[in-house]
Amino acid sequence: MSERLQPGDVAPEFELPDADETAVSLASLRGKRVILYFYPAAMTPGCTKESVDFEGSLPELEAGGVAVVGVSPDKPAKLAKFRDKEGLTFPLLSDPDAKVLQAYGAYGEKKLYGKTVVGVIRSTFVIDADGKIEKAYYNVKATGHVERLRRDLGL
Repeated sequence: MSERLQPGDVAPEFELPDADETAVSLASLRGKRVILYFYPAAMTPGCTKESVDFEGSLPELEAGGVAVVGVSPDKPAKLAKFRDKEGLTFPLLSDPDAKVLQAYGAYGEKKLYGKTVVGVIRSTFVIDADGKIEKAYYNVKATGHVERLRRDLGL
């Protein structure tokens, strides 16, 4: 399993295609706080709930100077369909080979319906304006997570 990141660690750099196949890098987001969340699969109930919750909180997050970016192993075409179906306005990035997921410790063994499987570990990171991990949340629940995050950030 990948090593877990801790507050104070430098956030691993990345460049991934978004739903429109436009490259988005962590460096391009420097200067603002970023919520980077990793989810298993677009258009599944939990991932939809979490993404829609982020979208609903976007005005408050953006007013607080925080950008939101979602990452999953889905291909850009599926991300575009998900974005359009759910009306999502923040970037959804495609990491089909799970390299970025692994760099953030968001890919590995997890329990699913009582079985141990290997896959995406639902995780969220707050990255500060200088590119350091401010907060790291692993094994988060899709429901209630965004509200807890907003409380933790004071937004």
